[in-house]
Amino acid sequence: MTLVEYKKAFLRFAPVETFTAGLELFGTEVKALRNKLGSLDGARVVVRAGEAFIVGMTIPPYQAANTPKTYDPERTRRLLLAKKEIAHLAAEEAKKGLTIIPLEVYSTGRLVKAKIAVVRGKGKADRREDLKKRDASRETARVLKNR
Repeated sequence: MTLVEYKKAFLRFAPVETFTAGLELFGTEVKALRNKLGSLDGARVVVRAGEAFIVGMTIPPYQAANTPKTYDPERTRRLLLAKKEIAHLAAEEAKKGLTIIPLEVYSTGRLVKAKIAVVRGKGKADRREDLKKRDASRETARVLKNR
């Protein structure tokens, strides 16, 4: 079940490779995500000292009145990945023109996981081309439906 999505990811970036990772969260953050609160806009993944982290992901407090004063909604959250996957992501991050972003956060039973992707940024011309293709496919579907 998808909890939070980065909706403009495929408009802005071209995915190269995807991974699934667990998320290390507080209990109140899990409750907030299950209520569809949170945002991945502007979030990215960084690899430092053999660990992977999501930076820029916002999860507002579940209950504002009961939240500790020290709670930071944009804190850095650790990703749970195998050592080989972290090493591979670090190598991909070092390459020029590639970045790592979270695509969605979803739940599988009681676990909360993140789908992350190594992506290449799209230029303005590529974005326009994608929009034209999408409009053309919608138009053909509309014509075929009305036959």
